Amino acid sequence: MFQKIKNKVYALYLDIISSIAFYPTLITFSMFMLALALLSWEDNDATKWLIERHPYFVITNADTARTILGALIGGIISLTVFSFSMVMVLLNQASSNFSPRLLPGLISDKRNQIVLGIYLGTIIFNIMILMSVLPNDEENILNGFCVLIGIVFGVISLSMFVFFIHTISTGIQINNIIDKIYNQTKKRLNFLIEKERNHTDRIESSEDWNTLHSDQSGYYQGVNLEGLLTFAQKHTMNILIIPVKGQYILNRKPIIKYDQQLDQELEKELAGFLIFSTTNNVEENYVMGIKQITEVAVKAMSPGINDPGTAVITIDYLTELLSMRMQIDESEVYICKDENHKVELQTVDFDDLLYQCLAAYRQYSKHDMIIMEKIVRMFKYLMKQEYANEAYPEILSRQLQVLKADIQSCIENQFDKEKLLTLIDKV
Repeated sequence: MFQKIKNKVYALYLDIISSIAFYPTLITFSMFMLALALLSWEDNDATKWLIERHPYFVITNADTARTILGALIGGIISLTVFSFSMVMVLLNQASSNFSPRLLPGLISDKRNQIVLGIYLGTIIFNIMILMSVLPNDEENILNGFCVLIGIVFGVISLSMFVFFIHTISTGIQINNIIDKIYNQTKKRLNFLIEKERNHTDRIESSEDWNTLHSDQSGYYQGVNLEGLLTFAQKHTMNILIIPVKGQYILNRKPIIKYDQQLDQELEKELAGFLIFSTTNNVEENYVMGIKQITEVAVKAMSPGINDPGTAVITIDYLTELLSMRMQIDESEVYICKDENHKVELQTVDFDDLLYQCLAAYRQYSKHDMIIMEKIVRMFKYLMKQEYANEAYPEILSRQLQVLKADIQSCIENQFDKEKLLTLIDKV
């Protein structure tokens, strides 16, 4: 029961930190607590100190303080509305011109979340200070230091607006969007490559093992690996996770195989280590990043957009990512602390991954000589790279022959066709 609660808390933690509201909520709450702390400062020592040393920083008239704070609150609310109205317009443009699958990554940009958090936090802070502004002998007001801090936060918000305009104008450019996806995917692949250096042999056979079926539907996003390894060691068992990350799991589909006998309660606990979600996360699933880059290329080559330059850029990024993928075997194997039991996670086969990417390019770009030449040169590069599995060169050769068949049937210009076929023969 305790482990089940722990698994749910872990899944909830992942949902919270990936939410668009996480940073705004954190910043707003922090500034709310700061306002309470400053307002409760005993005898208003900070204001007295400020009046003694820098009196020109202290507003001593209650009406003036109310006017300034009210203007800041109204102005920052207007900034907030304007800023995120602009975000919605740009997101709509990105969805139309590039791919709808890019929207979660654009919306969850931490820079925009921090700007939103500062806006909201400043509004809350100044409202709290405004409520505390009281006349004192019709001349001085209490909490002059807090009023000054509220004005400083207002100036910071104006600066953040300039920063926001800069980030949103550069962030919506397709080169920057692809580069962001590339870096997130590369980071995940580097992690897996590093793990591959400490190679552990795969589980040899699992045909006769017990099978656990899913009792819910959703996108499989990964496992609570630490908890799963502890569970495997505690019950002296090996575990094989059947689905690949990012796959949509239907109810009653097989999801886990294990080599020991478990009662119904322990089976539920074991199933609880799998994390399901309604969305896919590029930072945890490199396949999703590769697919998103491919979708941008497909959208760019559609008749309505017709932007082969963007498609060429995506091939450059995919070339690097696929070369990194070749350094990883077809599964992830983790060994328990006792070094006697293993947990194996399935990954998308390199053959399937390469076929899915190239099928999209071939479907929409097989008539384009520039794109076909770029893909052939990608194969030439990949053929010379290191690989973790002896089958990878054969997979590349097979996909190259499929590409060659499309070139022969779809490239009409004889000169272009001969040039591409000659290049393929050299590869």
